[in-house]
Amino acid sequence: QLQASGGGLVQAGASLRLSCAASGRTFSSYTRGWFRQAPGKEREFVAGISWSGGSTYYADSVKGRFTISRDNAKNTVYLQMNSLKPEDTAVYYCAATPEVRSSTKPNEYDYWGQGTQVTVSS
Repeated sequence: QLQASGGGLVQAGASLRLSCAASGRTFSSYTRGWFRQAPGKEREFVAGISWSGGSTYYADSVKGRFTISRDNAKNTVYLQMNSLKPEDTAVYYCAATPEVRSSTKPNEYDYWGQGTQVTVSS
C-alpha cells in the first residue's frame, strides 16, 4: 500500500528526492514518516509530517538538510535530501500512522513501504 522510490547512488554533497506513493486506501488523515536502516543498525527515525503538513519534525542528524512534504491530493509524501553525506547511506522506508502526535518510533507506525536504497559515496 506504500511504495517508496527515488533512491540511488550519489556522491557526497548531492541531492535526492524520495517519494512514497500510497495505493489501495487514502492516508490523507495519517501522520507520515520516513525512517532509515543502515547495515547492522536499528531502524531510525528521519522525518515526520502531520496529516495537514502543518507540522514537520526531524532527527537532529538531518535537520537543515532534509525536508519532508506531502501532497494529499496525490496520496504521496516526499523527502528532499540535500547535502548528502556518506553516513546517510541506508535503506529508506516510508510509514504511516493514524496517530496525530509526533511519532518518532517505528512501533508507532502501522503501515510500511518496502524501502529504497540510498548510497552516498565519499
